[in-house]
Amino acid sequence: MIILMGVLSQTLITVGLLTFLIFVIYALRKQLNFKQESIHVKHVVFIYGMIFVLLALSIILLLWVWGYDASDYIGAMILEFTAVLENSVPRLVATLISVFVSLTFYKISKISLFRFGKSGAHNQRRKQTISKVSLSIVKYIIGIVLVLSILSIWGINVGPAVAGLGIAGLVIGLGAQKFINDLISGFFIIFENHYDVGDWVEIGGFMGEVIDIGLKTTKVRNFKGEVKIFNNGSIDPVSNFMRSPSLAVVDFGIAYKEDVANAIAVLQKHLPAMKEQYPVMVEEPRVLGVTDLANSSVNLRVVVKVLPMEQWGIERALRQRIKEILVQHKIEIPFPQVVVHQAK
Repeated sequence: MIILMGVLSQTLITVGLLTFLIFVIYALRKQLNFKQESIHVKHVVFIYGMIFVLLALSIILLLWVWGYDASDYIGAMILEFTAVLENSVPRLVATLISVFVSLTFYKISKISLFRFGKSGAHNQRRKQTISKVSLSIVKYIIGIVLVLSILSIWGINVGPAVAGLGIAGLVIGLGAQKFINDLISGFFIIFENHYDVGDWVEIGGFMGEVIDIGLKTTKVRNFKGEVKIFNNGSIDPVSNFMRSPSLAVVDFGIAYKEDVANAIAVLQKHLPAMKEQYPVMVEEPRVLGVTDLANSSVNLRVVVKVLPMEQWGIERALRQRIKEILVQHKIEIPFPQVVVHQAK
Protein backbone atom coordinates (compact mmCIF):
# COMPACT_ATOMS: atom_id res chain seq x y z
CA MET A 1 0.00 0.00 0.00
CA ILE A 2 2.80 2.37 0.93
CA ILE A 3 4.61 1.51 -2.32
CA LEU A 4 1.43 2.11 -4.32
CA MET A 5 0.91 5.51 -2.66
CA GLY A 6 4.54 6.40 -3.38
CA VAL A 7 4.20 5.52 -7.07
CA LEU A 8 0.91 7.45 -7.26
CA SER A 9 2.47 10.55 -5.69
CA GLN A 10 5.45 10.31 -8.06
CA THR A 11 3.08 10.02 -11.01
CA LEU A 12 1.01 13.01 -9.90
CA ILE A 13 4.15 15.10 -9.38
CA THR A 14 5.40 14.08 -12.84
CA VAL A 15 2.08 14.90 -14.55
CA GLY A 16 1.84 18.23 -12.70
CA LEU A 17 5.41 19.16 -13.56
CA LEU A 18 4.95 18.26 -17.23
CA THR A 19 1.67 20.22 -17.39
CA PHE A 20 3.33 23.27 -15.82
CA LEU A 21 6.29 22.94 -18.16
CA ILE A 22 4.08 22.72 -21.26
CA PHE A 23 2.05 25.74 -20.12
CA VAL A 24 5.18 27.86 -19.48
CA ILE A 25 6.78 26.90 -22.81
CA TYR A 26 3.52 27.64 -24.65
CA ALA A 27 3.25 31.05 -22.95
CA LEU A 28 6.85 31.94 -23.82
CA ARG A 29 6.40 30.85 -27.46
CA LYS A 30 3.14 32.78 -27.65
CA GLN A 31 4.89 35.89 -26.38
CA LEU A 32 7.61 35.37 -28.97
CA ASN A 33 5.11 35.05 -31.85
CA PHE A 34 3.07 38.02 -30.61
CA LYS A 35 6.08 40.36 -30.76
CA GLN A 36 7.64 38.79 -33.83
CA GLU A 37 7.80 42.02 -35.85
CA SER A 38 9.39 44.19 -33.14
CA ILE A 39 11.24 41.68 -30.96
CA HIS A 40 14.99 42.06 -30.54
CA VAL A 41 17.50 39.25 -31.04
CA LYS A 42 18.50 39.30 -27.36
CA HIS A 43 14.86 38.71 -26.36
CA VAL A 44 14.74 35.62 -28.58
CA VAL A 45 17.96 34.32 -27.01
CA PHE A 46 16.60 35.05 -23.51
CA ILE A 47 13.29 33.24 -24.14
CA TYR A 48 14.92 30.15 -25.63
CA GLY A 49 17.49 30.23 -22.81
CA MET A 50 14.62 30.20 -20.30
CA ILE A 51 13.05 27.22 -22.08
CA PHE A 52 16.36 25.33 -22.00
CA VAL A 53 16.88 26.04 -18.27
CA LEU A 54 13.31 24.94 -17.47
CA LEU A 55 13.80 21.70 -19.39
CA ALA A 56 17.09 20.98 -17.62
CA LEU A 57 15.65 21.68 -14.15
CA SER A 58 12.57 19.59 -14.92
CA ILE A 59 14.70 16.63 -15.97
CA ILE A 60 16.80 16.87 -12.80
CA LEU A 61 13.66 17.12 -10.64
CA LEU A 62 12.03 14.13 -12.35
CA LEU A 63 15.17 12.06 -11.82
CA TRP A 64 15.11 12.97 -8.11
CA VAL A 65 11.38 12.21 -7.77
CA TRP A 66 11.81 8.73 -9.28
CA GLY A 67 14.80 7.93 -7.09
CA TYR A 68 17.67 8.42 -9.53
CA ASP A 69 20.88 10.04 -8.35
CA ALA A 70 21.00 13.05 -10.64
CA SER A 71 24.58 13.94 -9.73
CA ASP A 72 25.88 10.48 -10.63
CA TYR A 73 23.80 10.40 -13.77
CA ILE A 74 24.99 13.82 -14.94
CA GLY A 75 28.60 12.97 -13.97
CA ALA A 76 28.45 9.78 -16.05
CA MET A 77 27.06 11.73 -19.00
CA ILE A 78 29.83 14.33 -18.69
CA LEU A 79 32.52 11.64 -18.53
CA GLU A 80 31.06 9.86 -21.54
CA PHE A 81 30.77 13.11 -23.48
CA THR A 82 34.36 14.04 -22.57
CA ALA A 83 35.65 10.67 -23.81
CA VAL A 84 33.76 11.01 -27.06
CA LEU A 85 34.99 14.59 -27.43
CA GLU A 86 38.62 13.60 -26.88
CA ASN A 87 38.39 10.93 -29.57
CA SER A 88 36.60 13.29 -31.97
CA VAL A 89 38.67 16.47 -31.56
CA PRO A 90 40.64 16.03 -34.83
CA ARG A 91 37.42 15.38 -36.76
CA LEU A 92 35.68 18.32 -35.11
CA VAL A 93 38.60 20.60 -35.99
CA ALA A 94 38.61 19.35 -39.59
CA THR A 95 34.83 19.83 -39.79
CA LEU A 96 35.07 23.39 -38.46
CA ILE A 97 37.86 24.18 -40.92
CA SER A 98 35.76 22.79 -43.81
CA VAL A 99 32.74 24.85 -42.77
CA PHE A 100 34.91 27.97 -42.34
CA VAL A 101 36.57 27.55 -45.75
CA SER A 102 33.19 26.93 -47.43
CA LEU A 103 31.56 29.96 -45.81
CA THR A 104 34.58 32.10 -46.66
CA PHE A 105 34.53 30.99 -50.29
CA TYR A 106 30.77 31.60 -50.48
CA LYS A 107 31.15 35.07 -48.94
CA ILE A 108 33.94 35.97 -51.37
CA SER A 109 31.88 34.70 -54.30
CA LYS A 110 28.82 36.64 -53.12
CA ILE A 111 30.76 39.90 -52.75
CA SER A 112 32.52 39.44 -56.10
CA LEU A 113 29.32 38.62 -57.97
CA PHE A 114 27.48 41.49 -56.25
CA ARG A 115 30.18 43.93 -57.36
CA PHE A 116 30.08 42.46 -60.85
CA GLY A 117 26.32 42.99 -60.98
CA LYS A 118 26.67 46.62 -59.84
CA SER A 119 29.76 47.52 -61.89
CA GLY A 120 29.27 50.17 -64.54
CA ALA A 121 26.13 51.44 -66.22
CA HIS A 122 26.67 49.49 -69.43
CA ASN A 123 24.70 46.22 -69.56
CA GLN A 124 24.01 46.42 -65.82
CA ARG A 125 20.77 44.40 -65.98
CA ARG A 126 22.58 41.66 -67.87
CA LYS A 127 25.40 41.58 -65.31
CA GLN A 128 22.91 41.54 -62.43
CA THR A 129 21.08 38.57 -63.95
CA ILE A 130 24.25 36.57 -64.52
CA SER A 131 25.50 37.35 -61.00
CA LYS A 132 22.26 36.10 -59.38
CA VAL A 133 22.19 32.87 -61.35
CA SER A 134 25.91 32.27 -60.80
CA LEU A 135 25.53 32.82 -57.04
CA SER A 136 22.69 30.29 -56.93
CA ILE A 137 24.83 27.70 -58.74
CA VAL A 138 27.86 28.40 -56.51
CA LYS A 139 25.70 28.02 -53.38
CA TYR A 140 24.47 24.57 -54.40
CA ILE A 141 27.95 23.40 -55.41
CA ILE A 142 29.50 24.57 -52.13
CA GLY A 143 26.70 22.90 -50.15
CA ILE A 144 27.13 19.54 -51.90
CA VAL A 145 30.94 19.61 -51.61
CA LEU A 146 30.72 20.60 -47.91
CA VAL A 147 28.33 17.74 -47.06
CA LEU A 148 30.48 15.18 -48.89
CA SER A 149 33.63 16.53 -47.17
CA ILE A 150 32.09 16.31 -43.69
CA LEU A 151 30.86 12.76 -44.36
CA SER A 152 34.35 11.79 -45.50
CA ILE A 153 35.95 13.39 -42.41
CA TRP A 154 33.71 11.34 -40.11
CA GLY A 155 34.67 8.10 -41.81
CA ILE A 156 31.68 7.63 -44.08
CA ASN A 157 32.55 6.29 -47.52
CA VAL A 158 31.27 8.90 -49.98
CA GLY A 159 32.04 6.79 -53.05
CA PRO A 160 28.70 4.96 -53.02
CA ALA A 161 26.97 8.26 -52.30
CA VAL A 162 28.53 9.85 -55.41
CA ALA A 163 27.64 6.79 -57.48
CA GLY A 164 24.12 6.94 -56.04
CA LEU A 165 23.84 10.55 -57.09
CA GLY A 166 24.78 9.54 -60.65
CA ILE A 167 22.16 6.79 -60.73
CA ALA A 168 19.57 9.09 -59.14
CA GLY A 169 20.39 11.72 -61.74
CA LEU A 170 19.79 9.19 -64.52
CA VAL A 171 16.44 8.14 -63.00
CA ILE A 172 15.36 11.75 -62.54
CA GLY A 173 16.43 12.55 -66.10
CA LEU A 174 14.21 9.77 -67.44
CA GLY A 175 11.23 10.56 -65.21
CA ALA A 176 11.36 14.34 -65.06
CA GLN A 177 11.68 15.46 -68.65
CA LYS A 178 9.63 18.61 -68.02
CA PHE A 179 12.00 19.60 -65.21
CA ILE A 180 15.01 19.08 -67.48
CA ASN A 181 13.24 21.06 -70.21
CA ASP A 182 12.77 23.97 -67.77
CA LEU A 183 16.48 23.90 -66.86
CA ILE A 184 17.61 23.83 -70.50
CA SER A 185 15.19 26.62 -71.43
CA GLY A 186 16.38 28.67 -68.44
CA PHE A 187 19.98 28.21 -69.56
CA PHE A 188 19.23 29.56 -73.04
CA ILE A 189 17.06 32.41 -71.68
CA ILE A 190 19.94 33.59 -69.51
CA PHE A 191 22.85 33.15 -71.90
CA GLU A 192 21.00 34.26 -75.05
CA ASN A 193 19.86 37.35 -73.13
CA HIS A 194 16.14 37.07 -73.87
CA TYR A 195 15.46 39.28 -70.85
CA ASP A 196 17.20 40.41 -67.67
CA VAL A 197 16.23 41.23 -64.10
CA GLY A 198 14.48 44.61 -64.18
CA ASP A 199 13.13 44.23 -67.73
CA TRP A 200 9.43 44.71 -68.44
CA VAL A 201 8.04 41.72 -70.31
CA GLU A 202 4.75 40.16 -71.31
CA ILE A 203 4.43 36.39 -70.94
CA GLY A 204 1.15 34.66 -71.68
CA GLY A 205 -0.79 37.94 -71.46
CA PHE A 206 0.77 38.82 -68.07
CA MET A 207 2.85 42.01 -68.21
CA GLY A 208 5.23 43.09 -65.48
CA GLU A 209 8.80 43.51 -64.26
CA VAL A 210 11.16 40.55 -64.08
CA ILE A 211 12.22 40.37 -60.43
CA ASP A 212 14.07 37.05 -60.45
CA ILE A 213 15.47 34.60 -63.00
CA GLY A 214 16.49 31.07 -62.13
CA LEU A 215 17.44 28.05 -64.18
CA LYS A 216 13.94 26.62 -63.63
CA THR A 217 11.55 29.55 -63.13
CA THR A 218 11.12 33.24 -63.84
CA LYS A 219 9.23 35.58 -61.46
CA VAL A 220 7.32 38.57 -62.89
CA ARG A 221 5.60 41.31 -60.85
CA ASN A 222 2.91 43.52 -62.42
CA PHE A 223 1.73 47.05 -61.55
CA LYS A 224 -0.60 45.73 -58.83
CA GLY A 225 2.22 43.96 -57.02
CA GLU A 226 1.02 40.51 -58.08
CA VAL A 227 3.88 38.06 -58.64
CA LYS A 228 3.49 35.28 -61.18
CA ILE A 229 5.97 32.43 -61.49
CA PHE A 230 6.55 30.91 -64.94
CA ASN A 231 8.34 27.66 -65.69
CA ASN A 232 11.07 28.54 -68.17
CA GLY A 233 10.04 25.69 -70.47
CA SER A 234 6.57 27.24 -70.93
CA ILE A 235 7.75 30.79 -71.75
CA ASP A 236 6.89 31.04 -75.45
CA PRO A 237 6.43 33.64 -76.79
CA VAL A 238 7.73 36.52 -74.67
CA SER A 239 7.63 40.27 -75.41
CA ASN A 240 10.45 42.40 -74.00
CA PHE A 241 9.64 46.12 -73.80
CA MET A 242 13.15 47.18 -72.73
CA ARG A 243 15.08 46.46 -75.92
CA SER A 244 14.07 49.66 -77.76
CA PRO A 245 12.50 53.06 -77.00
CA SER A 246 8.75 53.12 -76.37
CA LEU A 247 6.35 55.27 -78.36
CA ALA A 248 3.95 57.63 -76.62
CA VAL A 249 0.84 58.23 -78.76
CA VAL A 250 -1.83 60.87 -78.09
CA ASP A 251 -4.95 61.22 -80.26
CA PHE A 252 -7.20 64.26 -79.88
CA GLY A 253 -9.77 66.22 -81.90
CA ILE A 254 -10.41 69.80 -82.98
CA ALA A 255 -13.62 71.31 -84.31
CA TYR A 256 -14.40 71.12 -88.03
CA LYS A 257 -14.51 74.92 -88.23
CA GLU A 258 -10.86 75.24 -87.15
CA ASP A 259 -7.93 75.57 -89.57
CA VAL A 260 -6.15 72.24 -89.39
CA ALA A 261 -2.89 73.58 -90.83
CA ASN A 262 -2.84 76.38 -88.25
CA ALA A 263 -3.50 73.95 -85.38
CA ILE A 264 -0.65 71.69 -86.54
CA ALA A 265 1.70 74.67 -86.88
CA VAL A 266 0.87 75.91 -83.37
CA LEU A 267 1.49 72.48 -81.85
CA GLN A 268 4.74 71.99 -83.78
CA LYS A 269 5.95 75.33 -82.44
CA HIS A 270 5.24 74.76 -78.75
CA LEU A 271 5.45 70.99 -78.14
CA PRO A 272 9.21 70.52 -78.80
CA ALA A 273 9.97 72.58 -75.67
CA MET A 274 8.69 69.65 -73.58
CA LYS A 275 11.87 67.67 -74.30
CA GLU A 276 13.87 69.93 -71.97
CA GLN A 277 11.27 69.46 -69.22
CA TYR A 278 11.08 65.67 -69.60
CA PRO A 279 14.54 64.04 -70.00
CA VAL A 280 12.94 60.63 -70.65
CA MET A 281 12.00 61.87 -74.13
CA VAL A 282 14.40 60.47 -76.72
CA GLU A 283 13.29 62.98 -79.36
CA GLU A 284 10.99 65.99 -79.68
CA PRO A 285 7.22 65.41 -79.98
CA ARG A 286 5.96 65.27 -83.58
CA VAL A 287 2.51 66.02 -84.99
CA LEU A 288 1.76 63.31 -87.55
CA GLY A 289 -1.35 65.02 -88.91
CA VAL A 290 -4.98 64.03 -89.39
CA THR A 291 -5.80 60.45 -88.44
CA ASP A 292 -9.61 60.45 -88.63
CA LEU A 293 -12.60 62.55 -89.69
CA ALA A 294 -14.92 61.70 -86.83
CA ASN A 295 -18.57 62.64 -86.33
CA SER A 296 -17.83 65.77 -84.29
CA SER A 297 -14.12 66.40 -84.73
CA VAL A 298 -11.05 66.26 -86.91
CA ASN A 299 -8.70 63.92 -85.06
CA LEU A 300 -4.96 64.58 -84.94
CA ARG A 301 -2.10 62.49 -83.57
CA VAL A 302 1.07 63.45 -81.66
CA VAL A 303 3.85 60.91 -81.09
CA VAL A 304 7.20 60.96 -79.29
CA LYS A 305 9.85 58.31 -78.60
CA VAL A 306 10.66 57.90 -74.89
CA LEU A 307 12.78 55.63 -72.73
CA PRO A 308 11.33 52.11 -72.30
CA MET A 309 8.15 51.91 -70.19
CA GLU A 310 7.91 55.73 -69.79
CA GLN A 311 5.19 56.21 -72.39
CA TRP A 312 2.22 56.34 -70.02
CA GLY A 313 3.51 59.25 -67.94
CA ILE A 314 4.54 61.17 -71.06
CA GLU A 315 1.13 60.58 -72.68
CA ARG A 316 -0.58 62.13 -69.64
CA ALA A 317 1.79 65.12 -69.75
CA LEU A 318 1.24 65.53 -73.52
CA ARG A 319 -2.55 65.57 -73.18
CA GLN A 320 -2.35 68.27 -70.52
CA ARG A 321 0.06 70.39 -72.58
CA ILE A 322 -1.95 69.99 -75.79
CA LYS A 323 -5.08 71.11 -73.95
CA GLU A 324 -3.26 74.20 -72.63
CA ILE A 325 -1.89 75.12 -76.07
CA LEU A 326 -5.26 74.74 -77.81
CA VAL A 327 -7.07 76.79 -75.17
CA GLN A 328 -4.35 79.47 -75.25
CA HIS A 329 -4.71 79.87 -79.04
CA LYS A 330 -8.51 79.62 -78.91
CA ILE A 331 -8.67 76.43 -80.96
CA GLU A 332 -11.90 74.67 -80.09
CA ILE A 333 -11.84 71.18 -78.67
CA PRO A 334 -15.29 69.84 -79.62
CA PHE A 335 -17.71 67.73 -77.67
CA PRO A 336 -20.23 65.31 -79.20
CA GLN A 337 -23.05 67.20 -80.87
CA VAL A 338 -26.32 66.25 -82.52
CA VAL A 339 -27.86 68.57 -85.17
CA VAL A 340 -31.65 68.29 -85.49
CA HIS A 341 -33.33 69.57 -88.66
CA GLN A 342 -37.03 70.39 -88.26
CA ALA A 343 -39.17 69.89 -91.35
CA LYS A 344 -41.34 72.86 -92.33
